[in-house]
Amino acid sequence: MEERDFFTEKSATKTAKLVCPFCGAEQEHALVWIVRTKKAQPPPRADAVDRARFAKTASYMVRRDDKVTCTNPRCRKSFEVSGIQSVVELG
Repeated sequence: MEERDFFTEKSATKTAKLVCPFCGAEQEHALVWIVRTKKAQPPPRADAVDRARFAKTASYMVRRDDKVTCTNPRCRKSFEVSGIQSVVELG
């Protein structure tokens, strides 16, 4: 079984304050995250090994955006998102 059989996926947008390395402007940017929520029960076709893997899994979020564009009209350069985790466990 694949990992995606254990989760339901949906997109979420969260804002983060980022500083452009080119112009130094601090602005809020909308980052897109993929939220993977653990299903209530393992799929019916899961065997013992898959059920053990399912018991160890937890819900988490993965950041989809790696680059953002500066919103300063004089800059407009794209830069990589740094300082924000790419995977966050939801507990």
